Amino acid sequence: MRGPAREMSAHFATCPRGLEALLAEEIAAAGGDAIAPTGGGVGFRADLATCYRLNLESRIASRILRRVCVRPYRDEEDLYRLAYETDWPSLFSVEHTIRVDVTAQHAPVKSLAYVTLRIKDAVCDRFRTACGKRPSVDTAAPGVRIHLYLDARRAALYLDTSGEPLWRRGEKIAKIAAPLKENLAAGILRLAGWRAGTPLFDPMCGSGTFLLEAAGMSLERAPGLARAADAFGFCRFLDFDAKLWRRLRAEAMARVRRVASLPLWGADLDADAVARTRQNLAHAGLAGAITVVAADFLALTPPAQNGLLVANPPYGERLGEKERLLQLYPRWGDHLKRHWVGWQAWILSADRRLPEAIGLRPMRRIPLRNGALDCRLYGFPIVAGAWRGGRVSKQMQMGPDQLEGQERDDEKPESFAEE
Repeated sequence: MRGPAREMSAHFATCPRGLEALLAEEIAAAGGDAIAPTGGGVGFRADLATCYRLNLESRIASRILRRVCVRPYRDEEDLYRLAYETDWPSLFSVEHTIRVDVTAQHAPVKSLAYVTLRIKDAVCDRFRTACGKRPSVDTAAPGVRIHLYLDARRAALYLDTSGEPLWRRGEKIAKIAAPLKENLAAGILRLAGWRAGTPLFDPMCGSGTFLLEAAGMSLERAPGLARAADAFGFCRFLDFDAKLWRRLRAEAMARVRRVASLPLWGADLDADAVARTRQNLAHAGLAGAITVVAADFLALTPPAQNGLLVANPPYGERLGEKERLLQLYPRWGDHLKRHWVGWQAWILSADRRLPEAIGLRPMRRIPLRNGALDCRLYGFPIVAGAWRGGRVSKQMQMGPDQLEGQERDDEKPESFAEE
């Protein structure tokens, strides 16, 4: 509930860069106050219910961090004192293992590794002083995660209320190399304007991330429900309200719609990727609700009269891949223009040459960060007689030997329903 009875504290939610505005909307809907988006996340104030609700229901956040102290500093010894003077024994039990992570921007420190060690020492020393014991360190699967954020003048210590990052929904049992993170996929769907009930097709579905996120939105299934109830970091805090947490989970479960056939389709040229997607859909209780086929996009026509096509194609990071993609882009553009009129195509790419190569004018270019890669989300409206953005360069044109196997003008791709 709102009002003076709510005990609010400062929080910070992290997310992929480019999704901060979407995350701010989620925080406001969950009951957060004093919302302040910044690069890579959103600061806000929240009570326990809002913190728990965001961990359970946010599709965009990576982590929800609760601030425990903030102070100016000059050097590493100031940081040690800051951590030592924080009353950690009032926040969590010495029996829990810990991990310390440090992030810095323009900080006047020589070594982040040394700072991490000093913060860990300070936390352990404070526990030893208070109760004669110190917590153990576990960097792989800690019970409690402590984050230190440094800028040029200020240091802030946070407790991680999420534990494992929230993009790990707990739905996937079969994965692929370099998958798209779930919260980035959810953000792309929202940026593209997709809504539940709108036909959606992913022609390069990989392990099914876009399909799983769209299904979760369609069924109003909170992403945190797939995780164990005690898997969140706040479950190890001394102020953990188990009754409140049970109520919020029960309310979220009551909103979940019954699984039925959904207007979601996926395809991939790699049969192994299709098998993994089907495994993941079955594990999520979605077997039979979504159609996935092993097929080349160039061999498929739309499964509905209009809808949204979303794709995360390879970025050409490995030797030889860029050249191959530059040959494929014009074919994708031709195929979209010939067979997907009435749809919108949204493609995530780190290759700035994509619009010229695909031969379509993007209606939007949205900067996003996919891990360490600076990307753009390009939105292309596919309409009859669409303007084609410039000529394809000679380097992008295909010779007769490269045209082998390409569809002829008198050949029509198979209907998706026939696959």
